[in-house]
Amino acid sequence: MSTSSISENKPNLLRVIAAWGVHLFTATGAVWGLLAILAIFEKNWKAMIVYMIVAMLVDGFDGMLARWADVKKYAEGIDGALLDNILDYVNYVLVPAVFLIEADVLPASVRLLGACSILLTSAYQFTQTDAKTDDHHFKGFPSYWNVAALYMILMNLPQWVNFGFLMLFNIMVFIPIKYIYPTRNTFFRTLTLALTYLYGAIGIWGLIQYPNHPQWVAWASLIYVAYYIVLSVIPKKSHAH
Repeated sequence: MSTSSISENKPNLLRVIAAWGVHLFTATGAVWGLLAILAIFEKNWKAMIVYMIVAMLVDGFDGMLARWADVKKYAEGIDGALLDNILDYVNYVLVPAVFLIEADVLPASVRLLGACSILLTSAYQFTQTDAKTDDHHFKGFPSYWNVAALYMILMNLPQWVNFGFLMLFNIMVFIPIKYIYPTRNTFFRTLTLALTYLYGAIGIWGLIQYPNHPQWVAWASLIYVAYYIVLSVIPKKSHAH
């Protein structure tokens, strides 16, 4: 092999290593999910919150890293979208389902029902052929059950109120509203990104202080939730440029 061929292969080798490294980074989501479940069984809500946050950060950054590393070209043997969906189901659905059973946030008589309901509706939501639309939206409530679980533990609302919201969100899975993907949204992009990062930063800052978290954090964060919902229900033809 000529020297020029070797030099040409070196960058490709580095790109392959980087691409597989991104997939490994994504796969650590399974580890954080397992650690969160173990923390739930121990009723260690502080640790559960930390592991949930780490899992969400991995999910938030792996897509950007995957595009940077061009994983479809340099790690083509791995289906990154499938890997992402598996880990999202673990962290956004299974972990919160275990939480609903073990925590004291739902009435005891309906805890198993609540957990099973999100497992079933999310199985439907995740496997729709157009669950993620071509214009980068989620069709139907996008199974943010981990976020819902964190709100339940922070806001300390009555158990039946939590159950009511849980059932409402389950119904919303089947209503074909196109919810925005914040980092890929094109409508009010700068404002949306700024609010999303602010929401995440304030949320993490408040969560890591649990159980001594400032009470205003959860309530103030609902401003972003309202913005997200409003932006999602705006007719999608308005998103075109």
